[in-house]
Amino acid sequence: MTVRQLGLPELTETCVRLGVPGVGLWREPVQAYGTEAAAKLVRDAGLVVTTLCRGGFLTAIDPARRAEALADNRAAVDEAAVLGTDTLVLVSGGLPEGSKDLHGARERIAEALGELAPYAAERGVRLAIEPLHPMFASDRCVVSTLDQALDLAERFPADQVGVAVDTYHIWWDDRAPAAVVRAAERIFTFQLADWTTPLPAGVLNGRGQLGDGAINLRAWRERVDAAGYSGPIEVELFNDDLWQRDGVELLTEVAERYVRHAL
Repeated sequence: MTVRQLGLPELTETCVRLGVPGVGLWREPVQAYGTEAAAKLVRDAGLVVTTLCRGGFLTAIDPARRAEALADNRAAVDEAAVLGTDTLVLVSGGLPEGSKDLHGARERIAEALGELAPYAAERGVRLAIEPLHPMFASDRCVVSTLDQALDLAERFPADQVGVAVDTYHIWWDDRAPAAVVRAAERIFTFQLADWTTPLPAGVLNGRGQLGDGAINLRAWRERVDAAGYSGPIEVELFNDDLWQRDGVELLTEVAERYVRHAL
């Protein structure tokens, strides 16, 4: 998604040229290209799919909508298995229309995970709950902190449900460093993005290029290292200005910034 202006063939080609060993994929471009074809493209390039994004949106109250969400998440698990990744990232969902019950919404997420986790485990896929910044709690994700994500994940086996640690969403939380220690074996993916101000009008697409903002990215990388995480590190930038640039140039810059600000 960082370079969504690139098609999958150009993305994989550029990753290979830059020495980037893996890529986190999003369902929409994968579906447009064809899941089997995308899997072959990445595999033939010698890359790995680090994660698939996204599943989730599991807070609906209406039975028909809940059934639809569960079916879509099972489809996402199947797609992840075809792509060869062991991690599906979940954005849990916001408050249903007319509801103000945060606790109830989180409990419905837990109920859904109770159905989805065994299904995913049978297919070799883990579910990574991603907490989003509190500004998204009403419409996108009622799970706002790493501790809240772990409260849900810890109801299930550690090899089935864990968390996604995204600097953009948790950097502000002074309890998050301790939560990283708590997470330990449940950190399924680690993602980098910076926080720049002022935020754009559409805050969803306001993630800053690495090094341009307020987050000490290297410190967060050191924290997840110390917690024992040794998996892939992803850069995930939603940014309208960056998407207007040449994609190959941007991806080259991202790789350089990663070395400069995170390693």
